[in-house]
Amino acid sequence: MSLAEYFEHTEGTGILATADPDGRVDLAIYAKPHVIDDTTVAFVMRQRLSHHNLASTLHAAYMFIEAEQGYKGVRLYLTKQREEVNASLVARLRAKQPEIYAEADDSQKYLVIFRVDHMRPLVGEPAASAQERQGV
Repeated sequence: MSLAEYFEHTEGTGILATADPDGRVDLAIYAKPHVIDDTTVAFVMRQRLSHHNLASTLHAAYMFIEAEQGYKGVRLYLTKQREEVNASLVARLRAKQPEIYAEADDSQKYLVIFRVDHMRPLVGEPAASAQERQGV
């Protein structure tokens, strides 16, 4: 199953982890990513701590826990590629997940695009080495 199919057909909860330049980690609940292709995903972000951390530390991790019983899901290891401020594109993407974006919010939003460096199941796979995560 492709990454796009997985997120289209699977319900659950997502958590994005970022860190500041001093290594202080932040966690935030995030909607499912917008899958561009099997190696690229995007998130709509507000100007908050996660977005701020990505200005100086390009790496993040996203954990998706499936809504069914047990511990099923995926972990994505990400590197920020770029971001866009395109209100019409952000509005189109937000419309795909109305349950997440139900309330009106006029704050600045960014479309942050990430490369998927590595994907692992939620549990059950041995830790990948740094070289494996980088695809070396």
